[in-house]
Amino acid sequence: MLNKKTKLLGLVLAGVVALNLFSGCGSSGKSSTGGKNTITISLHQDPPKLDPMLSSAFVDRIVFQSLYDKLVDLDSKGNIIPMLAEKWEISPDGLVYTFHLKKGVKFHDGTEFNADAVKFNLERDKQKSSNRKGELSAVKEIKVVDPLTVQLVLSKPYAPLLSQLTDRAGMMVSPTAAKKLGDKFQTAPVGTGPYKFESRSKGNQLVLVKNKDYWKADTPKSDKIVFKIMTDANVALVNLKSGQVDMTNRFPLNEAGKYANDSKIGVVNQPGPGFKGLMMNMKDPAFQDKRVRQALEKAIDREAIVKVALFGVGTPGRTALSPTSWAYDAALDKPQSVDVEGAKKLLAAAGKADGLSFTIQTDSDPISQQVCQLLQKQFKAINVDMKIQKQDFGTLLDRTDKGDYQMAYMGWSGRTDPDGNFYSWVYSKGTDNFMGYADSTMDQLLEEGRTVTDQGTRKGIYQKIMVQLLDDVPYIYLYHENNVFGLSKAVQGFTPVPDGMIRTADMKKS
Repeated sequence: MLNKKTKLLGLVLAGVVALNLFSGCGSSGKSSTGGKNTITISLHQDPPKLDPMLSSAFVDRIVFQSLYDKLVDLDSKGNIIPMLAEKWEISPDGLVYTFHLKKGVKFHDGTEFNADAVKFNLERDKQKSSNRKGELSAVKEIKVVDPLTVQLVLSKPYAPLLSQLTDRAGMMVSPTAAKKLGDKFQTAPVGTGPYKFESRSKGNQLVLVKNKDYWKADTPKSDKIVFKIMTDANVALVNLKSGQVDMTNRFPLNEAGKYANDSKIGVVNQPGPGFKGLMMNMKDPAFQDKRVRQALEKAIDREAIVKVALFGVGTPGRTALSPTSWAYDAALDKPQSVDVEGAKKLLAAAGKADGLSFTIQTDSDPISQQVCQLLQKQFKAINVDMKIQKQDFGTLLDRTDKGDYQMAYMGWSGRTDPDGNFYSWVYSKGTDNFMGYADSTMDQLLEEGRTVTDQGTRKGIYQKIMVQLLDDVPYIYLYHENNVFGLSKAVQGFTPVPDGMIRTADMKKS
């Protein structure tokens, strides 16, 4: 029943958005304190790293949509469309991708965008220190054919490549700025996007100004984008209602169904492609035996978590793929009933008959806190004492990256290709595999999923991957979030895209 209610709520609100939200009708016409030509957007976390090569956070990617252009992008239906690459061809054997680039594009610092810039960026993303290296591992060589043509030569067919290039791996930074600033590039980022970096006050706000030389005619539509950091969604809503912000990237889920007929603000509520769950450090003695991990999974009531912490705005799930994915398997994703006795037996078999104790790391978001508190109560039923330690999101990322944790409540915003929800997380050398999970069969399946081009065959491979992960349990999937935004009806030009990002180029206030 919960899933049906959740989907119905999403459909109703999406219909309200489609009919009512973007017309600007019913608006008071008042601007936020930033002025009529400024769009102010609240973010629930402070973006940790403003360099696409180093980024691993969802909120980074939201800011990036304004700062950086990509080789290719996504439309409102999730289709891959041209951006800095006007067109492309793929060789019959799937080993050569030829991109034809836009002419006359310049970076914010005046550096010319061309094939050499693409080569620089992709080689930079492939280096050892890059978080993009796994996404581009199949790219063997980058060839500059002429100033506006570049070829990517692959070592083997790689089905997700175009999908990867719609995100951080395809974002172009200024070679001049990157070479000059080195590790400090993220403090003064330079792209080709519709807005340029102006200033940042950590923990407070980030200001971008209009790129007057943007390659797309009559774009951007506003003079300035201001990202305000508001970790509490309720505080963000108060600011949205008062006109202090024009858009929120998080909306209080208990309020999501209350604004269908509001004259000033509306709600965008759409299914998201990602997942939220529990990352376990498999090098920690508490989680080395998979029977312990299996026991914890059996003790969790996902339906209760979504109903209480998310007010039904989301989908309980046991896998990395949400209903938005073409590889989604409803039977595998469906939560099982809580099995306390079964969980206790598994703990006893693992030598933990008296239970165990560990600490979960989480961020300071109120929903995160509530999810962890619910889990804490559910685990007590099987004699497991879970302590909760919260910190800011940047610190949480650093700690998991260094392996300085036992368990962490961490999620993934999701990708349009299923490879993007699995490979970096559970491949033995994956860039996001902070669990330390390593299995040769899993590695082989993940590689097959990348090299096979037939979608039906690929779906079967990802089903096998999900089945194995449900047995090995390096990560406990809890639910799939919805993308829920609050938006002033004075704002026009916002188009929701399945990746959950906020694209600002066409946004303006009436």
